[in-house]
Amino acid sequence: MAIKEKLMADFKEAMKARDEVAKNTISFARAAVKQYEVDHREELDDEGIIAILSKQVKMRKDALADFEKAGRTDLIDSYKAEIEILQRYLPEQLSEEKLRVVIAETAASLGIEGGMQNMGKLMGPVMAKVKGVADGGMVKKLVEEFLKK
Repeated sequence: MAIKEKLMADFKEAMKARDEVAKNTISFARAAVKQYEVDHREELDDEGIIAILSKQVKMRKDALADFEKAGRTDLIDSYKAEIEILQRYLPEQLSEEKLRVVIAETAASLGIEGGMQNMGKLMGPVMAKVKGVADGGMVKKLVEEFLKK
């Protein structure tokens, strides 16, 4: 089942179950997909929808940090629930160990052994390989660790 159909089916289920958090979160996600399609006049495939949902998760994670600083526990709980719901539609994220392996393999293929001057040379190819299955912030942190060795 395509992600778009799964979003619609889960939206209907959330409405039937009167699950307001799931209903609202899925509705926002569907609206973001629809907005992109209208703005760009193109129908999105699963890969495009995953990119939009990843942005939605990132936005909520960024807001979480601000809410934690402000001590807004009510918003923290609801945003964590929304992140959990959205992550159901995303591919499973790579673990740190698997990400380290991808970074090491990419560096070896490019002939990079270390040095922060190689950050840009390594980040681009690694991000291309792990697009959609790894958080960019995590990749950056692990690439920096690799280059500092």
